[in-house]
Amino acid sequence: MQSNSWVPLFPDQASSFAWQIDYLYFYLILISIAFAIPIVAAIFFFAIKYREKEKFATPEEIHGSTTLEIAWSIIPFVLSMTIFLGGAIVYFNQYRPPENSMEIFVVGKQWMWKFQHGTGQREINELHVPKGVNVKLTMTTEDVLHDVFIPAFRTKADVVPGRYTTLWFNATEVGKYHLYCAEYCGLNHSGMGGWVYVMEPKDFENWLAGGGTGQTPTEIGKDLFMNKLGCASCHAGGQNQRGAKLEGIFGTEVKFVGGGSAKVDEEYIRNSILNPSGQVVEGFQPIMPSFKGQVTEEQLLALVAYIKSLTPNSAPTGTTSTPAPSTPSANANTATKSAAANSNK
Repeated sequence: MQSNSWVPLFPDQASSFAWQIDYLYFYLILISIAFAIPIVAAIFFFAIKYREKEKFATPEEIHGSTTLEIAWSIIPFVLSMTIFLGGAIVYFNQYRPPENSMEIFVVGKQWMWKFQHGTGQREINELHVPKGVNVKLTMTTEDVLHDVFIPAFRTKADVVPGRYTTLWFNATEVGKYHLYCAEYCGLNHSGMGGWVYVMEPKDFENWLAGGGTGQTPTEIGKDLFMNKLGCASCHAGGQNQRGAKLEGIFGTEVKFVGGGSAKVDEEYIRNSILNPSGQVVEGFQPIMPSFKGQVTEEQLLALVAYIKSLTPNSAPTGTTSTPAPSTPSANANTATKSAAANSNK
């Protein structure tokens, strides 16, 4: 957290990989300086030493140097490969969330950030997280393209309409840090910001205990699934089951009618709810209606959380997993016409 009145050259380092980003950045600056100064100096030196002294003079013949040619080939190659390897290591460390990270759902809209914790707490333009814990943000937007940017954590990621993107960090310093939208999103783009509050784990637990007034995403998803959208009516077990069983499906591979397959992840579940005819699973009929326009992005995230909770060990850390019902829950690939009728009530 910035504690002085002057504007620092660099933000504080407040995440586990912030130092990696800074070291790579300083390395690029050092290389730029190391090349720029000699080149500029050589320009002035040669401009003076080899300036024109007489008209139409015959210049001296210059012969090649094998040593020089090898040097100016190997040195740039080595430098460029170190930049590439350093960038690749930082990229894979930063964009591959660790397993069992605490998951927080994020919805961007003009012009605010909406956060929901796995235990039900909701926040607007503020995000409370514990120190020393891997936190994964699963993000989408209700309207245009946005971008989550936390300078002190040295991390940013686009929030794209119609899909889920992820971002993770492990905050290492207690404090209050700026959160920005780094993608122009309309007239009030500059006002679409907020704060990330990093707390000691014990303080964070106390904060959770004092603000748990709402349902968890899993509970909201179950209510939508079993009651409001009528999904259970088309995926009930037994002879009347018309949709695939959801228990244990998350993280598995499914095959489609007509060929092709996909891994069941958050993006797959979302697409199956909004465009079920685009990926019909083998063994089922394309009878599920699209729920596009009938559910909000927040409801979609809740449905995803509930379906994930039906697979052991897939529920995000910090959430309350709801036990699987005795009858299979709704699958996003198939549904009955009765589900459509219930969803229109």
